[in-house]
Amino acid sequence: MQDYREEYKDKLVTAKEALKQVKDYDRVAIGHACGEPRALTGALAERMNELKGVETTTMVGMADSAYCFPEAKGHLRHNSLFVGKNERVAIKEGRADYTPRYFSRIPSLFTDGSLPLDVALVQVSAPDKHGYVSFGVSVDYSFTAAKVAKIAIAQINKNMPRCHGDCFMHVSEFDYLVEEDLPLVELASAELSEVEKKIGANCASLIKDGDTLQLGIGALPDAVLLSLKDKKDLGIHSEMFSDGVVELIEAGVITNKKKNYNPGKLVATFLMGSKKLYDFVDDNPAVYMASADYTNDPYVIAKNDNLVSINSCVAVDFMGQVSSESVGTMQISGVGGQVDFVRGANMSKGGRSIIAMSSTAKGGTISKIVPMLEPGVAVTTGRNDVAIIVTEYGIADLRGKSLRERARALIEIAHPSFREELIGHWEDRFKMKWKDITEE
Repeated sequence: MQDYREEYKDKLVTAKEALKQVKDYDRVAIGHACGEPRALTGALAERMNELKGVETTTMVGMADSAYCFPEAKGHLRHNSLFVGKNERVAIKEGRADYTPRYFSRIPSLFTDGSLPLDVALVQVSAPDKHGYVSFGVSVDYSFTAAKVAKIAIAQINKNMPRCHGDCFMHVSEFDYLVEEDLPLVELASAELSEVEKKIGANCASLIKDGDTLQLGIGALPDAVLLSLKDKKDLGIHSEMFSDGVVELIEAGVITNKKKNYNPGKLVATFLMGSKKLYDFVDDNPAVYMASADYTNDPYVIAKNDNLVSINSCVAVDFMGQVSSESVGTMQISGVGGQVDFVRGANMSKGGRSIIAMSSTAKGGTISKIVPMLEPGVAVTTGRNDVAIIVTEYGIADLRGKSLRERARALIEIAHPSFREELIGHWEDRFKMKWKDITEE
């Protein structure tokens, strides 16, 4: 067998040379979030004006995202599989698109013929002595994209952690290699408000010693983690985790000892955080990274007993329909892994699915609990899947409740400023007086 170092040397080119492989009307997948290969996307941006009709696709871009700039029009058109802040404006202005898909099913877009790939741009760790590189903080769909694209281009970055799990490719599987040791994109911890701390405490009250957790990204998951310091032997099976999880591991709260599935392992498909997080996961056998079609598969999730999923949303209506990704027809986010984990938690033995949110938006001027979702709003989690809703004012367990009972439970955790108005809608809808109903 040829020494991998010889093949490595043969495939080593500059980013500029590698990106010459992108042709007009190609579809190009770009590595996700903090794993974005900035040397490669930078080279693509440099030759943007030479190209026409190229489609780029990612979930979330955390770097410059030049493929979303106004000047990319006619040259690059972005197709977002989630929607981050970089993609939001381009979609609103009609210069980019959004394709809805559960996170667990995104890798299959590239394998089932829905979105065949011409080129994959990914970022990986330096090769080990056997010639294998790790996809590090971004396995998700990036791993599959590199496997199936006609041309796979990898940015080799010594700053990419060598994560363990089902996330290794041999250098022989890539067509071009580019060495560029840029710092990974970091995500700062959110500043927590008093409202968020109250929501976190309410969520934490539903978590028991030995539970396995799925947490999203942002202030609310951080607030939940802050409230878990008195728990014992928690585990992680999540689409991602960040610095807050590391802090609880160091505090002895998260041990993964009680997990009945993948015991002892922190399971995730991508990571977002600081250098502290990246140093923690580097060559750490307790971390198991895998593609989203494994980590987010509801049937895999459900194999974890006592799986608690915690996600956030934009609004909830009286029926329990959850909107997490649009305001009217404006796409502000995506489905991501919310429904994957809601369903997985619902199927888990002893599992609980939690949707957490502040009771108001826009400085307290809008209630996030509403009689009906506004026209054009996407329903992310349907009323048949929803289980528990949490705000700073309490917990509404909707399981087993009628529509009338659901609406009442939600009004009781709405902001007090909006309850009278919501009660009026409730009375009109259910043809009875609020005060005539005893506690149920």
